[in-house]
Amino acid sequence: MTGDSAGFYADLEPFERFSDFVAFADYAPLPDDWWIVISDVTASTEAIRGGRYKSVNMVGGASITAVLNVRGEVELPYIFGGDGATLAVPPGLKDAACEALLNLQAASQAMFDLDLRVGAVAVADLRARGEDVRLRKYRLSPGNHLAMFAGGGIELAERLIKTDLEGDRHRLASGPDTGSPDLEGLSCRWDPLVPVRGRMMNLMVQATTDDPEEEGRVLARTIAQIGEALGHDLTDCAPASTGSMRFRWPPRGLMLEARATAGAKPVWRRYLEVLVSSLLQLWAERTRSRVGPYDAPSYGDELRANTDFRKFDGMFRALIDVTPEQAAAVEVVLERAYRAGILIYGTHVAREALMTCLVFDLARSEHVHFVDGGDGGFAMAAVGFKQRLAERAAAQP
Repeated sequence: MTGDSAGFYADLEPFERFSDFVAFADYAPLPDDWWIVISDVTASTEAIRGGRYKSVNMVGGASITAVLNVRGEVELPYIFGGDGATLAVPPGLKDAACEALLNLQAASQAMFDLDLRVGAVAVADLRARGEDVRLRKYRLSPGNHLAMFAGGGIELAERLIKTDLEGDRHRLASGPDTGSPDLEGLSCRWDPLVPVRGRMMNLMVQATTDDPEEEGRVLARTIAQIGEALGHDLTDCAPASTGSMRFRWPPRGLMLEARATAGAKPVWRRYLEVLVSSLLQLWAERTRSRVGPYDAPSYGDELRANTDFRKFDGMFRALIDVTPEQAAAVEVVLERAYRAGILIYGTHVAREALMTCLVFDLARSEHVHFVDGGDGGFAMAAVGFKQRLAERAAAQP
């Protein structure tokens, strides 16, 4: 691993109040020699409509796990997108990160019959095309952070990899000697989150202005109006709560976890390992006690703090627990702002949410949890977002 820029993300001072994500002047430019690496499940909408969203979700979480397990001691920024992930890596890790994702690409097809698209774009290339990549680090809890991306570069990288005529230049394809991805730490043992208020609502909101100051004002005002429609702050709508979380044995996602994390082991052996481990976890949860490094009361509190239910990667994304009436009121707020021409949005409402966990070190309380709405979540919210984006483009003179 070479290059003085490798410590860039680790050296960033984190911010601790989520609402401060709109202070775009405080975002730091990603070094020119870094790379944006993106994965996404192709034809994910069809897979979701076929009832396979848990598998899609698992592959999205695995994309982050595979890269983090080859990073060594380098801290990396990433964001979970439901059917894929976006990461930024320094030059000395680019090849290892791409190899890990190409290994996952082959494994995704073999294990889940899902095609995973993988690509990489240089930050310098994005800037040469007129878009920037800037970021901040949001502190969830000690040792656990979420990256917030701004500047338009992430959106451009996605277009280059997914739809641009130059996509073949940026997309990666695995060779004949594909190894197994290292997915240690990836877990999906919790039951789907049952909303306390009746519904889980995904939100995707993007301001239409190119002025960062105005973008910050639009997003801050919109989030405040959403809070008024809800009657409380979004923090009080977090999907992972004591009322929504259930742990059953054996876990419904047991085989998914076993297949994903088996590595070179036979799947049946890994299945038995996870079966026993989850039984001990059940005992700790039922008795509210500690078994080895797993301290049930502390872990539950940390888990709820360490979810990514609010994030920003060029658009504000959130998953909130709401009543049907609150969901309708939020939709009114967003539609009014859309008709005023100040933002584009997409929503999706479901009766449950899914949670995929990355457990790095329980003894040091290092674990992060990705949440998404059931029946497609962010992937389905993106359908409405793209429709409104097309409507706006068609209405432009």
